[in-house]
Amino acid sequence: MASDTTAKNWGDRFFRWGPYALLGLGTLLAAATADLFAMTGGEKYTTGALIVAALVLHLWWNRTGPGRPEHNAAGRAYYVVRFALGFALTWLNPFFAVYAVLGYFDADRLLPRRQMYAGMFATAVTMAGSQSGGLPPAEGLQWVAFGALLALNVALTFVFADISLKEAKRAKDKVATIAELELTNARLEQALEENAGLHAQLLVQAREAGVNDERRRMAAEIHDTIAQGLAGIITQLQAAVDSADPAASHAHVERAADLARHSLGEARRSVQDLSPGALEHDTLPDALKNIVETWSTSLGVRAEFTVTGTVEPLHDEIEATVLRIAQEALANAGRHARATRVGVTLSYMDDEVSLDVRDDGGGFDPYAVLQRETGRGFGLGGMRARAERIAGTVDIESEPGHGTAVSARVPLVRHG
Repeated sequence: MASDTTAKNWGDRFFRWGPYALLGLGTLLAAATADLFAMTGGEKYTTGALIVAALVLHLWWNRTGPGRPEHNAAGRAYYVVRFALGFALTWLNPFFAVYAVLGYFDADRLLPRRQMYAGMFATAVTMAGSQSGGLPPAEGLQWVAFGALLALNVALTFVFADISLKEAKRAKDKVATIAELELTNARLEQALEENAGLHAQLLVQAREAGVNDERRRMAAEIHDTIAQGLAGIITQLQAAVDSADPAASHAHVERAADLARHSLGEARRSVQDLSPGALEHDTLPDALKNIVETWSTSLGVRAEFTVTGTVEPLHDEIEATVLRIAQEALANAGRHARATRVGVTLSYMDDEVSLDVRDDGGGFDPYAVLQRETGRGFGLGGMRARAERIAGTVDIESEPGHGTAVSARVPLVRHG
């Protein structure tokens, strides 16, 4: 790209200042050989006038020519007048051919294609006349030399014209390619901006979905634990009020107090679970181990936790999702399965992390449960929704009387 710019700048400088240099060189050579070609006084004055006219012509063109489109009328007029001056000067002194040779260089810039060949042919006539000893040829041998040199110049003219046209075509193709690349880059930048906007929109939607998930989870927690506990407390207190036996009333009050303590614990747990606080100071395996041990102690159910593979720090969203799924699976096992043994396994693999929670409880029909959960958004459906948000999956295997296995698979995305 830099070489193309350099070549263009050099060409512009040549077409601007080259005519002056070549005209000056031709003038010096003509002055030195005026006596050799027996130029008369009138011819010398005519030559001087033509030189002045050529200077005026180039001054005018350098002032008005730059910025004009190719092949315009002013350019064609400039080429024709310059050719006429060059031909006349070469007629008076053959050494002015060094000036007339300009007709070869800018014919493609100033003339349409058909006129370009005519202009270059006319220049070839001028050059052949100069090379054969001057115009017009004086004798038969000079005419033969003129014809041979004209043929040679015409052949070279057409060869160079073909090269020039091909080069011009390559230059135009390059310009078109660059323009197309610039358009493609502009479209790519626009697409990147649109993608950035879509990404931001997806993040907002993901946050909103997370908020909705937490609301649904809290609704499920309140419904399944706190609300039931409060209902039990009311029932026990009402029974205590209605009972005439002090011992029975005391027993109802004790059961109400136990339910209140349990409900308070459930309320605290639900509030703490609004954010994965367990991950603030512990790794995912340590947090899961603590959750499993706490769950086992509170329910009196044997539970084991196992880690396989190489432990790696994961993206916060991945760890939070795995932790939530484990909590939900254990909560379901505690509330519904009536299990005596639960196994939790966290496995780190090459490109994914798996969480498996198995119990030996009563089992259930997964399809029927999912049908009942439609529209509620928590429980088994909530676990699947959490996993799908990070391109993961949750599979549930269970049947009545044969326990339950919850298997979650999520991408292994390392902590950024």
